[in-house]
Amino acid sequence: MKTISISVFMLTWCYLGIAQETTKILIDSSSSKSMTMTELPDTVVKNEAKAKELEEWNKAMRAYYYHRKEQFEMLPASNKDIIFLGNSITDQCEWHELFNNMNVKNRGIGGDDTDGILERLGDITKSKPNKIFIMIGTNDLAYSKTINHIVENYRKIIQSIRDSSPETKIYIQSILPTNDEIHTLRKNSDIMLVNQQLEQISKEYSLTYIDLFSLFKTDNNKLNPEYSLDGLHLNGKGYMVWKNAILKYVDE
Repeated sequence: MKTISISVFMLTWCYLGIAQETTKILIDSSSSKSMTMTELPDTVVKNEAKAKELEEWNKAMRAYYYHRKEQFEMLPASNKDIIFLGNSITDQCEWHELFNNMNVKNRGIGGDDTDGILERLGDITKSKPNKIFIMIGTNDLAYSKTINHIVENYRKIIQSIRDSSPETKIYIQSILPTNDEIHTLRKNSDIMLVNQQLEQISKEYSLTYIDLFSLFKTDNNKLNPEYSLDGLHLNGKGYMVWKNAILKYVDE
């Protein structure tokens, strides 16, 4: 009889706030008795069904990424653009309406991470935009990527923008806190370590670093529930806090 081994790595559909970003299911291959599907306990069968469901989410997420990427490529762009670049937390805001400024463009994609940003960055910089506001990295942690990986990708992102569009002003925004009791793979202790590195990188490159983490955290460094319903994404009040924190940089 064949032993069954399933390992599913899911790119979470953060746009919908679906929890548990990485799932690995392993049926014990060291057991002396191999099992057929009909011999598997109910819990294992349910887990296999969940694994298939997560594979479907993965496909949906990749489709969403490339749909958005291709849409962005078709849209008009100019050197007056003020770009908001990030994941679902950026994606879910109507930025140009929030700032009453048609030059403000939303280039967030739900589920994106630093590798995804690097993949599509050339499409962003080819119009030589005026400003780019970056917030990315929380999904990297959810996908079990290391802090060093995130930091090195930030350096690549910054250098790529500098090389392609040297007049573009770059604003590095800290990663927001989460409710890490729910979103267990996004530990606030890790987020704080990444943010420390981002602040240092901003100094190295003479960029503006915007500490949003402090505005959204509770006393125990979790995302304030006043600003979120799911412990990860922001509600309207949360976006107003964000707007007020960066308004002077958008207008300068």
